[in-house]
Parts: sequence; C-alpha cells; structure tokens
Amino acid sequence: MSEREVPEEFASTFQKVEPYPFEETDDLRRGPNLHDDLLPLLPLVGRWRGRGQGGYPGTEDFLYAQEISFLHDGRPFLRYHARSWIIDADGKPVRPAAQETGWWRVVQGNDPKRPEIEVLLSHPTGILDLYYGHVDGTRIEIATDAVVRSPQAKEVTAGKRLYGLVEGALMYAQELAAEGKPLSPHLSASLSRVAG
Repeated sequence: MSEREVPEEFASTFQKVEPYPFEETDDLRRGPNLHDDLLPLLPLVGRWRGRGQGGYPGTEDFLYAQEISFLHDGRPFLRYHARSWIIDADGKPVRPAAQETGWWRVVQGNDPKRPEIEVLLSHPTGILDLYYGHVDGTRIEIATDAVVRSPQAKEVTAGKRLYGLVEGALMYAQELAAEGKPLSPHLSASLSRVAG
C-alpha cells in the first residue's frame, strides 16, 4: 500500500518509528534502577546457564542444558525467559527442547520476611501457568494456582518449583502433574551466572 492509498485518518500509523526507547537489563550495574518492590528477587537478576536432568513416569530420563534470563526495565516485575536443549552424555547438543517466557513479581503478603510472589509463564506447547509462592531469603517456592491449556496441549494439571541460590549457583527442582499422574519429580538443574 503506497502512502497515497492510506486514508488520511490512518496516515500517522504508517510513519516510521524508532526502536523501543526504554532499556531493559539483566545487569544491575547498568540501565534503570531495580524497582524497590523487586528487592526480594534481586539475586535472580541476570543470565544463568547450566545443565540439568529430567524424567517423568512413563518416559526415558534425559540430560539437558539451559539458559535462563531475568531482566527488568525499572518497573515492578522481572521478565523471564528460559530455553533448553537436550544434550548427550558428553554434553553435546542433540536438539532444541522446552522454552518458557513470563513475568515474576512480588505481591502483597502478610509476612514481610517471606514476601509472596506471582509468576506467570507461557509455553509454546499451548500451556499457561499461574504460580503463587513465597521468597524465604535465597529460597523461592512456588506452586500452580491455575493451569490453562489449549485443546491440543498435553494434559498438565499442576506444577511445583523450588529455586535456591547455593554458593553462587541457581539451583531448582520442578515437579509436574500431567497425563493423569500426580505431582512427580520432573526436572532439576544447577545454573551458573554468565551475566549480571
């Protein structure tokens, strides 16, 4: 469509726009200041990479590598992105695996020493998770409040995750309830900070 064909009332929507003007960072030493509400989640800000192992009743166990980013732009939430890939016993990449993206934020709670958090995650497999939980120092425990899935998605009904910062590493364990099975161990990993 040429500029001459654009109706006058819509002409301004066809003007060029510069790139997104607000900085987002995974490095606390540069960019906007971290919002005060996010102080309980401050240790997560950065980019993490490492290895994990997974399995589930009725499936073969597997090894994977993963990269997780926690970024902020000065507002009271962290943007989260995780991507993983299956690796062989020697650590060589085999194929892409799960991805998820979402937002973490601190919500009002009754105990200021154990702030409550809300985590929204979306998966490219047609699943959306809403987790609630709390931060207890360097330990974060969350469980699903709701799981929404498309008609074509695998039947997932619940999840639980435990994160912890241990000697500088971000470690986590994840449980999953799916395909008619109760909450069962699914994933665990140890990630090292590579940025932030």
